[in-house]
Amino acid sequence: MKKEINVVGAIVVDGTKILGARRSSTMSLPGMWEFPGGKIETGETPREALVRELQEELLCTAEIGDEVASTRHEYDFGFVTLTTFYSKLVDGEPRLTEHAEIRWIEATALNSVEWAPADIPAVEKVVHDFSMIEE
Repeated sequence: MKKEINVVGAIVVDGTKILGARRSSTMSLPGMWEFPGGKIETGETPREALVRELQEELLCTAEIGDEVASTRHEYDFGFVTLTTFYSKLVDGEPRLTEHAEIRWIEATALNSVEWAPADIPAVEKVVHDFSMIEE
């Protein structure tokens, strides 16, 4: 039986740009892009986990807003349920600690990079949401 992994991702917004993080060669799904975040630990709410993960991974603090999407995807290593939230930086600038690269990407151009499969539904929703704003 495959393991179940519950993770959260931050769709960090700065104007019309979104923060993406490219997975390093030592991580599963190397080279693919994702929204920064990580596993929910026992006793944490998804929003609490996201605040902690952003502090650990990017050395910054964010305010967590509305939920964007929740997706369950089957990988070779197990089932991942990813819940994403719109977020805004409130302290510090994102810094690399474990990803190969971080980049601000125009929201309507998020499809210009290769996203991890679990992130794709949230990517599509963000592109749609920002496309509606531009019209």
